[in-house]
Amino acid sequence: MQKRIITPVQQTAPNQEWLTIEEIAEVEVTSEDAAHPIESALLPDHTGGWRADGPGEQLIRLLFTQPQSLQRIRLKFDEPLLGRTQEIVLRWSADGGESFHEIVRQQWNFNPEGSTGETEDLVVDLPAVTVLELSIIPEISGGDAIASLAHFRIA
Repeated sequence: MQKRIITPVQQTAPNQEWLTIEEIAEVEVTSEDAAHPIESALLPDHTGGWRADGPGEQLIRLLFTQPQSLQRIRLKFDEPLLGRTQEIVLRWSADGGESFHEIVRQQWNFNPEGSTGETEDLVVDLPAVTVLELSIIPEISGGDAIASLAHFRIA
């Protein structure tokens, strides 16, 4: 038998610079903890991430002042303390929010003894985005879990 060892194909996201959200979009958020405002997740020079001020589903919307072409979206979630099953839905609109197209719907389990974080690094081809909307259900079975987001980047 003949064989060869080959180099594995690297599947990495394109090396792009993140867009400066504060210059190209307005942000809507259903709630925020005063100690963890949305800027802490959206702006690279802020730390601590965003946190809702109470339990239940939360929405974060980026309303672009001009339509944007997006190639990459990165979401990072951390939950070191509470075991729970979270669901997110990420959608985009090209018509100012009249209609939406789903990009991803994802559920995962946080477990303080193992899985305490989740990163979604999505390579997309979205032309003329006017609204980008993230829905977070922090615990799909209800309860008192609080939604949080370590960072939200777009390119």
